[in-house]
Amino acid sequence: MRLLLLTGKGGVGKTTLAAATGAALADRGAATLVVSTDPAHSLADAFAVPLGHEPAAVADGLYGAQLDVRALADGAWDGVREQLQAALVRGGGLDGLAAEELSVVPGVDELLALGEVQRLAGTRQWDAVVVDCGPTAETLRLLALPEAVSGYLRRMAGPVAKRSGLARSMARLADHTRSLRDLLTDPVRTSVRLVFTPERVVVAETRRTLTSLALRGIRVDGMIANRVMPSPGWWRGAAAAWVRQRRRQQDEVLAELARSGLGEAAERLRSVEYRADEPVGVAALREIATELYGTSDPLGQGSTADGSAPTEAGGPLLQMFEAGDGYRLRVAVPLARDSVVDLARVDDDLAITVDGVRRLIALPEPLRACRITDAESDPRGVLVHLEGAE
Repeated sequence: MRLLLLTGKGGVGKTTLAAATGAALADRGAATLVVSTDPAHSLADAFAVPLGHEPAAVADGLYGAQLDVRALADGAWDGVREQLQAALVRGGGLDGLAAEELSVVPGVDELLALGEVQRLAGTRQWDAVVVDCGPTAETLRLLALPEAVSGYLRRMAGPVAKRSGLARSMARLADHTRSLRDLLTDPVRTSVRLVFTPERVVVAETRRTLTSLALRGIRVDGMIANRVMPSPGWWRGAAAAWVRQRRRQQDEVLAELARSGLGEAAERLRSVEYRADEPVGVAALREIATELYGTSDPLGQGSTADGSAPTEAGGPLLQMFEAGDGYRLRVAVPLARDSVVDLARVDDDLAITVDGVRRLIALPEPLRACRITDAESDPRGVLVHLEGAE
């Protein structure tokens, strides 16, 4: 089973492309589910069929679902939250108001939505699950939650330890978040595809998203430029001149992106032209899929450049090597030219912050006694200089 998540800035057409990707996979014989975690719930509009929380047939081999996140929270979390609140009052010595505030786990709605995606993917009913995620900012919060909530649950272990029933509930939730994190950071099973329109502001956000996902150890296997202006050909006149100018501007943006050194994702860039008619229904989505993938496998971008399956998992790739004055450690995260990078030591971890997104990375054993003396960055990542302890 392959899990493919499509995300992008709001309004770039990710729902349409997720639906088109699902249609392409089903046409190639893969049992495919397209599921939306986007609160806007436009997947049903794209397929032109009614969709609900449970998977419903759209076409042969193709199913769709729109998750009701609020219902998930009401059914799965409220009981645990009430137990946690009681434990904080009785076992933690807090008053009711403080306990109520602490018992609200940030992002639990989104965490449950991600857990529901995992449940659907784990039914073994599907060869591929394509996820229409919310806008980029929401998706980054969503994908960061398993790690964040795991830390929150560890901190809450003390106050709930005396209540065995609640402790078991919290332990199950902690195990669940760990399994989510393992799924998201497994590049063989899971990848993200970024959708954008060829505009400088949108591309800048897309590059920051790429770096943020790399810091969290989540693989981006490709990018899709949507709504590329068609060439006006031999047509003349004011309208043709406008289209020709917009296409030239878009080509310049795409050329800059190709030269940006953002790695695998930018190298595997596909594009879809703007259409006069809104693509609604499976037939229209198949036309987009043909333009997008041709006869190739829509999941083919899940392989490495040489066609083999990727093997690195669990975080950014670290490359350590010796130098004359100590060691060098490369943290292979794609960086834009204007990325702001900050490094710090936190015990045996390296805290790396890129454009406001922070990640703790465990240092290899030989480097834990070393100190950071310098660092430099390029499009391939951050090169950290370390010296041995005296």
